[in-house]
Amino acid sequence: MAQKLWEKNVQVNADIDRFTVGKDREMDLYLAPYDILGSIAHITMLESIGLLTKNELDILTGELRNIYTIAEKGEFIIEDGIEDVHSQVELMLTRKLGDIGKKIHSGRSRNDQVLVDLKLFIRSEIKTLVELSDNLINALIRQSDTYKNILMPGYTHLQVAMPSSFGLWFGAYAESLVDDLTVMQAAYRICNRNPLGSAAGYGSSFPLNRTMTTRLLGFDSMDYNVVYAQMGRGKTERIVASAMGSIAATLSKLAFDACLFNSQNFGFIKLPDEYTTGSSIMPHKKNPDVFELTRAKCNKIQALPYQITLISNNLPSGYFRDLQIIKEVFLPAFDELKECLRMVTEMMSHMTVNTHILDDDKYKLIFSVEEVNRLTLSGVPFRDAYKQVGLSIEAGTFEPDKHVQHTHEGSIGNLCNDRISLLKQQVIDGFDFNKIETAEAALLGKS
Repeated sequence: MAQKLWEKNVQVNADIDRFTVGKDREMDLYLAPYDILGSIAHITMLESIGLLTKNELDILTGELRNIYTIAEKGEFIIEDGIEDVHSQVELMLTRKLGDIGKKIHSGRSRNDQVLVDLKLFIRSEIKTLVELSDNLINALIRQSDTYKNILMPGYTHLQVAMPSSFGLWFGAYAESLVDDLTVMQAAYRICNRNPLGSAAGYGSSFPLNRTMTTRLLGFDSMDYNVVYAQMGRGKTERIVASAMGSIAATLSKLAFDACLFNSQNFGFIKLPDEYTTGSSIMPHKKNPDVFELTRAKCNKIQALPYQITLISNNLPSGYFRDLQIIKEVFLPAFDELKECLRMVTEMMSHMTVNTHILDDDKYKLIFSVEEVNRLTLSGVPFRDAYKQVGLSIEAGTFEPDKHVQHTHEGSIGNLCNDRISLLKQQVIDGFDFNKIETAEAALLGKS
């Protein structure tokens, strides 16, 4: 068994080692590219304060970039007996470069190292989530425009209520996702602050230049107080998970609608046959399994902030190994949400709608409000108009005028999709992802 970075003369018991490492090596594979980016920024700063020579910096940077390429290809592994990604990177450097590789850890702890890894990973994953949400919003807006004149029933209490439209239905979820991205931007701002230099949570006697590493890594600012930088572990994940849960809640509600509207009892929408699954005994079945699985997965993601809270909420300040367990529930959740976004975008893009839903007489009462409003506009007091229409419904004599004319902002006849798209773009531009792309490209020598 390889020696740990922290071991001296006593080797840890094998069962203790297995229990304490847990799934950390597996989870750390998510962090490998970001550990290398953080190390390049750190050693650049170390050279500026005299803890590395220029030649040592050049040699280390070149080899770290080689390791980054390995990680980028998905070929980075953490060898048996190696505790974590930090140890593996240092081992690879010392194998190739000798004692120079041992110098990269000066002025930092694995505590601030994993903190910066997590923040770099999270902000990259947020960028992908924003891009995928953008794709889904665009697909929803396209469908809203395509079917803007097709009416459908609107419901309250699951009772047929008033006329709605597919333009409204698709567009509503587009706007919901825009608000979800606004929440995500707030989480991104909290994430995009630099903890590097906080070491084990109490700073360092080395004259570290934290402003420099903040700039090199493209962070908006640093986590100024070193104790708070460590207190941010768990808190950052919880806040980001809450923002992920907001997107997941929108997807889950959309999935429920789609399952309901796809059923024969509704028959509002139709999915391509190749997008559904069948039954082992019922040859007629075409099941919307993608939406059902999306609903379950997204409901699980909405529980994630509470899992993180329960792991971390009774910890005092300082680092504790409990925080390691957060990785196991948090890191894989990004893959799950990304896959849900991709699949829902595909499903919504290829969905078609029933253009004659309201021909069925069972929906004729949804036009009762339209008739009340028509009478009111002709001069009948609203309460009198309401009673007049109500009595005709009770008498079975109500015959609707199915022509609907809504003109105000956000209504059937004025969807405001252009404004929703503009708002979406303003929110996305507010992330300023170009800043981190430029910074990371410079660290990798790609600028």
